Amino acid sequence: MRVVFMGTPEFAIPPLEYLLLDRYEVAALYTQPDRPVGRGRSLSPPPIKRVAQTWQLPVAQPPNLKGAEVAEQLAAFHPDVIVVAAFGQILPPSILSIPPHQCLNIHPSLLPKFRGAAPVPAAILSGDEFTGVSIMLMEKGLDTGPVLTRAQVPIAPSDTTGTLMVKLSVIGAHLLLEVLPRWVRGEITPQPQSSAAATYSAPITKEAGEIDWQRPAAEIWRRVRAFQPWPGCFTRWRGKQLKILEAVPLPGSGDLKAGTVVALPPGAGQGAVCGVATGDGVLGLLKVQLEGRQALSIAEFRRGQRDFIGAVLPLS
Repeated sequence: MRVVFMGTPEFAIPPLEYLLLDRYEVAALYTQPDRPVGRGRSLSPPPIKRVAQTWQLPVAQPPNLKGAEVAEQLAAFHPDVIVVAAFGQILPPSILSIPPHQCLNIHPSLLPKFRGAAPVPAAILSGDEFTGVSIMLMEKGLDTGPVLTRAQVPIAPSDTTGTLMVKLSVIGAHLLLEVLPRWVRGEITPQPQSSAAATYSAPITKEAGEIDWQRPAAEIWRRVRAFQPWPGCFTRWRGKQLKILEAVPLPGSGDLKAGTVVALPPGAGQGAVCGVATGDGVLGLLKVQLEGRQALSIAEFRRGQRDFIGAVLPLS
């Protein structure tokens, strides 16, 4: 079976490596173009490109998949199936029609819930107890194709988007190896998604990470986890950005103004020695990072910022 694989970030690496280790013939990798990063704006390849180069796979990085030339190039690899994992582009009909066994997408949600660009942050933001992975057949609509298989995964209170993506990626790789041969042999009946039950996850913007202390502590806590590692949750302290890397929601804030930094008694919550009053409850701080500095536990940060207790952080 000849496979063309399409993927870009770390999430796509385990499915590709599992295919290679299981001796599938991966004819080529399609990924996003190299992007400028850092202060020097030097070009950096997508994470999966390094894996492809290690395995000496042909790599294609078209700016988009439109146009006859791109379709002709891909068709020349004669794929039996195309496997997609967080590729970052919508596949046009000219690509979808190439492989005889269609295009399979590894999507990190329990479809039809959280179609779209940011399903993992959306699951955390919603306070869901479970998320999962779906392997679906691709069609013109955004994540609307029939589902071949799903796997449910619990969301731990400590989970962030980063940790969940690692779990879901490995589970997706296992599902792919299980479902792919059965699909090609005609042993699976695709299950159509319910349009009525569908929900969407919009792309996350950098601005979404700014904390509004008037929101409830539990909601801010979910945002801290959902926006880790990107874009991060932040407030401002002494004119600099202060990232909240780890936190815990705690009850009670009395009549304190939202944004007020308060000392917490010993044992208040997972080592939080101070927190911030919110619209409902206190957000206990565990780990923070001041702009231009290294990440610190809140105890270390407080020792260096003695006037932090009693400060009033901007509401948003």
